[in-house]
Amino acid sequence: MDIRVTSGDIANVQTPCVVVNLFQGVGAPGGGTGAVDRALSGMISELIASGDIRGRWCEMTLLHTVGRGIGAPRVLVAGLGKSEEFTVDRVRDLSANIARFLRGRRITDAATIAHGAGIAGLDPAACAQAIAEGTVLGLYRFERHKKADEDAGELKSLTIVEHDQAKVNALTEAAARGVIVAEAANFARDLANEPSNVLTPSEFAARAEAMAQAEGLGCRILDREECAQMGMGGFLGVAKGSQQPPKFIVLTYKGAGDEKPLGLIGKGITFDTGGISIKPAQGMEEMKGDMSGGACVIAAMRAIARLKPRINVTALVPATENMPGGNATKPGDVLTAMNGKTIEVINTDAEGRLILADALAYACKLDLSPLVDVATLTGAMSIALGDVAYGLFANDDAWAARVQAAAARAGEKCWQLPMFPEYREAIKSDVADMKNSGGRNAGSIFAAFFLKEFIDGRPWAHLDIAGVDFIEKEKGVRVKGASGIPVRTLVDLALDLAGRPLG
Repeated sequence: MDIRVTSGDIANVQTPCVVVNLFQGVGAPGGGTGAVDRALSGMISELIASGDIRGRWCEMTLLHTVGRGIGAPRVLVAGLGKSEEFTVDRVRDLSANIARFLRGRRITDAATIAHGAGIAGLDPAACAQAIAEGTVLGLYRFERHKKADEDAGELKSLTIVEHDQAKVNALTEAAARGVIVAEAANFARDLANEPSNVLTPSEFAARAEAMAQAEGLGCRILDREECAQMGMGGFLGVAKGSQQPPKFIVLTYKGAGDEKPLGLIGKGITFDTGGISIKPAQGMEEMKGDMSGGACVIAAMRAIARLKPRINVTALVPATENMPGGNATKPGDVLTAMNGKTIEVINTDAEGRLILADALAYACKLDLSPLVDVATLTGAMSIALGDVAYGLFANDDAWAARVQAAAARAGEKCWQLPMFPEYREAIKSDVADMKNSGGRNAGSIFAAFFLKEFIDGRPWAHLDIAGVDFIEKEKGVRVKGASGIPVRTLVDLALDLAGRPLG
């Protein structure tokens, strides 16, 4: 997708379609919409007066303008809704809906004004980035295993037209940043949407390695023997039931000399049957996406490599299947993690925390700090927050605030849940240092307390993305299938830390 910024008059742009906008309740359009209206001899104003255009949120009105003295044969008027409700997040979602609307009408190229800049008082650069992100995210489709649809349209390019030449460079940089971040999220979507017979742990590692080589990242893939030598009993305990060899993916980005790296840790279960504690059959096909946390961490590294912030970042992704084989870990077994702590396995379907335990312990060995882990960890999180927000747990208030601020800027909603010390009691075991399941109630909090045992007191945030990792219904930047959340949060966080280190 080619997205560019140019200066000029939107009414004079030669393109198959010009996109303008209108707030709800506005009688006379201004700005770029007003310029197009004047070129059309008041055509948009007439449609507003007649009630055919009302400016309601995401209302799309396509006008055919051949022979009416304007550079484009079509004008799309997009409704912005109420002005007091318009935000950068809405710019992103509106752009996604516009892009799909144009594609559905087989329009290959279009030009648009910067939605929200000026008329809504929003930062022009933020709007340009949001337009680019929304367009790339909204057009995403995963069809590599389907026969090509010969009738399907494709929007190939979008030009943002800015009347003020002085702003073009800043908007160009912002739009380019938006494309990089959105393409990274789509990379994560590609990984998570792949069927598990294609994306095995070995293939997952191979794609991470290929990306790292292409982007200039350091990459190391640890095999079963190396992980065993390092004492990763939790990770290898989960892998025991599968015939697919486990792989531990390590990616490194160095942009700040000898500074301590930010650690990004992602759960990489390429298929989760639940193991011996097997899941119900209904919906199990979605468990191919149980590596979404790992996919998002790897994808964030791709964007970081392209944006080149002054920061060091290391990503760790333990990748394996969780299968009920004859050699599989059983309920009641005791595993020893890399840091020497022992774990009684109560439920083999609570496997994500077992592999993350070793990954967090390895992060401490590598002296990474602060830490963020990302995982589709608990079904309880879906019950608590649905598909709107992901859960945030942290041991450091300042670090939690930085993650929340990054999520807000990225347009990916999160909500912090409590970690009161009383919850720690639920993971106590009679036969080991801890157990991997504290029961049904407050399950997401118990899982977070389990992970906290492996961070060695470092600033740490745990993002439980169960509920937002897979989307059932298309809406704004969200398309059906893997969401790519929270790639944009992780990238924003890295950029923020580069300019203002924690503490």
